[in-house]
Amino acid sequence: MRIGYTRVSSTDQNTDRQELPDVEKMFTDKASGGSTDRPALTELLEFAREGDVVVVWSIDRFARSLIDLQTLVSELNGKGVAVEFVSERLTFNSETDDPFAALQMQLMGAFAEFERKIIRKRQKEGIAKAKARGAFKGRKPSIDRDEIARRHAEGQKPTHIARDMGISRPSVYRIVAELS
Repeated sequence: MRIGYTRVSSTDQNTDRQELPDVEKMFTDKASGGSTDRPALTELLEFAREGDVVVVWSIDRFARSLIDLQTLVSELNGKGVAVEFVSERLTFNSETDDPFAALQMQLMGAFAEFERKIIRKRQKEGIAKAKARGAFKGRKPSIDRDEIARRHAEGQKPTHIARDMGISRPSVYRIVAELS
């Protein structure tokens, strides 16, 4: 069976450009390639059986870390599952040992990892500059600190406050300690 895997980095993106030929079953993640929390990939790894071919548009859609890439390909090949990267025209399986293809995969994986690190570095630089000019203040607080202070002053216990407000007890304890 030919099994497709597509991935985009966020929920507002789509997988239209990742056309996979002749796949019978598709798995799609909308999560960062740097994340290990990719439910569709986990499901694919459990689903794939000996003789299957996992088809992915490009190496950077499969993994953004060279170690993750090699681990995923090795794990699938170990189960007798081939991995095909359409864009790079590379296929890996347990029966062929093509050193040139392995080198290409390692180089492309290293470039994907490098690209991810450059993106993160630029993000940090941009956030630092935005903070310096007062334009970036981070996400809005999700906990009403004044409400916690009021309830604590009324003598309510942290467990009760946490339950009523739908937040964790450690958050209540932390804020109460900061108020003291």
